[in-house]
Amino acid sequence: MAEDQPLREVSDRDLMARHCAGDPDAFGEIFRRHRDRMWALALRTTRNPELAADCVQEAFISAFRRADSYRGDAAVTTWLHRIVVNACLDRLRRDRPTTTLPERELADGRDAHGQVETRLDVREALGRLPEGQRLALVLVDMHGLSVAEAAAVLGVAEGTVKSRCARGRTALAVMLGPSVAGVAEPSEPS
Repeated sequence: MAEDQPLREVSDRDLMARHCAGDPDAFGEIFRRHRDRMWALALRTTRNPELAADCVQEAFISAFRRADSYRGDAAVTTWLHRIVVNACLDRLRRDRPTTTLPERELADGRDAHGQVETRLDVREALGRLPEGQRLALVLVDMHGLSVAEAAAVLGVAEGTVKSRCARGRTALAVMLGPSVAGVAEPSEPS
């Protein structure tokens, strides 16, 4: 690892090593690279933009302070996912109940009306799932983590993540029905 190499070209693992060795800018680059993804994860976990922002802030402060606990057996992003999810769960347990996500937060102006309705339906259905199923689905289906990475983030066995995803998908399919899948419901014969 060349010390004069620009930080944007340094791997996450090397940035962590530099941070632990006292480089004052290394963790800032980790934050810059991963803050948006971690905020999206926190938002999906908490369903509250302000709470998500607080949780991400707490998680990155914790990661900064506990960087020496990163052993390198998993990707830095997997380690950060776990810290963010734990910060969210801790906060949700402390602050229960949380406010609901307003509809305007989901519409970005480019979505067609039907897509916004579908997103709202999916968000509502996700919110009705048990916490374990919701978190497994968010990590695997929405954030694209592998089952192994999700298991590491959640601190459970891979089989547990697989079963939570399967049960969660089944429950979502029942809650959402054919209209969200794009299948028109049959009409009554005239």
